[in-house]
Amino acid sequence: MASIFSKIIAGEIPGYKIGETEKSFAFLDIFPLHAGHTLVVPKKEVDYLFDLAPEDYQDLMDFSKQVAHAVGKAIPCKRVGVAVIGLEVPHAHVHLIPINEVSDIDFSRPKLKFSEEEMADYAAKIRANLS
Repeated sequence: MASIFSKIIAGEIPGYKIGETEKSFAFLDIFPLHAGHTLVVPKKEVDYLFDLAPEDYQDLMDFSKQVAHAVGKAIPCKRVGVAVIGLEVPHAHVHLIPINEVSDIDFSRPKLKFSEEEMADYAAKIRANLS
């Protein structure tokens, strides 16, 4: 059965798309720790990040870097934190989270909820900064 991320990539369920490459796809996390919290995933459904083929891993990391720069320009923050946990969804993914202090990337914190309009606005701002 396809993961929720594969369904977002395929357009079967809605998502706030940031951008994509031939091998990777970026979209906003719907359970964010901070405004602009973005996920970058390989289009190929692989559960564990380090099981990705070398070319897929490289594309994912290169695209994550591009998206992180766009997030940092679009969302006021000191840094864009990076986390790979891999337990929530059986589809490799990189979290890009705007942070101002270490505790901002604590996944035990309550997740935030933004309106559809706010999410669409964050996605548009990040996309506008993606080169």
